[in-house]
Amino acid sequence: MVVATLLVCVTIGSLAVALDRMPGRSRTPSAADTVRASVSDLHLRGRHLFQRHCAVCHGKWGDGRGEMAVGMRPRPRDFTSGIFKFRSTPSGYLPTDEDLRRTIRRGIANSSMPSFGSLAENEVVAVVAYLKSLSPRWEDRTAAGTVQPLGTEPLWLTDPAGIAGHRAAGEVTFVTHCAPCHGATANGVSAVASSLEDIWGQPCPPADLGSASLKSGPEPIDIFRTISTGLDGSPMPSFAESLSAEQRWDLVAYLVGFRHPDGLPGASENR
Repeated sequence: MVVATLLVCVTIGSLAVALDRMPGRSRTPSAADTVRASVSDLHLRGRHLFQRHCAVCHGKWGDGRGEMAVGMRPRPRDFTSGIFKFRSTPSGYLPTDEDLRRTIRRGIANSSMPSFGSLAENEVVAVVAYLKSLSPRWEDRTAAGTVQPLGTEPLWLTDPAGIAGHRAAGEVTFVTHCAPCHGATANGVSAVASSLEDIWGQPCPPADLGSASLKSGPEPIDIFRTISTGLDGSPMPSFAESLSAEQRWDLVAYLVGFRHPDGLPGASENR
């Protein structure tokens, strides 16, 4: 009985395949099929690029445990957690695709993460698509945040006379809100610096904000974005609620003063 049933199933299956191959019976791919194929190709391309360029540090599975990860400070990002420091979205939310592309293109100063500016734009897009497959958090629609408006860099940033008052106000704000971790002179040396850790239990000392380059990026808007959104997974909180936009820009004025004591040579418009 079992054999007879199997023979019937095989016969029916063979007949279905034969009918499907008959002239005029070919199936036209639907729009959904095309989209699925495109997404699959993008994912495979991104996986190939990730294994080639990223896995040595971030690990084959994106868990931050690559061959070169041992001894790195800070440790390579664990993409399986779905937690990212550098974002334009509010604290606690996932970054946008452009946030991820920006980090890939620029790299992260004062870390082992290099710039991959040599990658073509379509390659960066593919890597981003693959990164978003490494954590189930990307499937949670409530975790997707909207870009936090950053406004425009104030014109007084380029005015040596105009910036002075803002810098003085920013120093007062810094002493109150930032110095406890970053130190009185913003060099990252403080009473608590050596005890700070990220959520993975790794040492996470405060940045030397007088450094020639900062991890979040070289422009004033990058500093403002970090102050506004915080660095998820680290002790650096968001100040979007506790400080007004004017206070945050004053802080930027104070911090850029370490590198540009006479003000910036030019300011640009950014969202």
